[in-house]
Amino acid sequence: MPIQLKLYGDLRKIAQQHNYSKGAPSVFNINDVGIKSVSDILKKIGIEESKTSHIFVNRAYSGFRKKVKAGDRVAIFPRNMALLYKWYFKKVEDHDE
Repeated sequence: MPIQLKLYGDLRKIAQQHNYSKGAPSVFNINDVGIKSVSDILKKIGIEESKTSHIFVNRAYSGFRKKVKAGDRVAIFPRNMALLYKWYFKKVEDHDE
């Protein structure tokens, strides 16, 4: 089962470059082979971490080190769509052991 990815705002242009669906948001599935974290997803599709604002994994406000697996749903918002989440919610991260 693949990972479902939703890209919002300007990040949708990245999806269009990969011939993924157009719309708001762009929703598509990516193969989970070699992907262990949100950071791996960004590298695979060519998005710099500095271009992102907020990330949600299975509806939880998450960070770049959050582990992901097949069947997870990941939503990524661009920097110009920043929200006030960082002041009210704690990021869920999986730290390296």
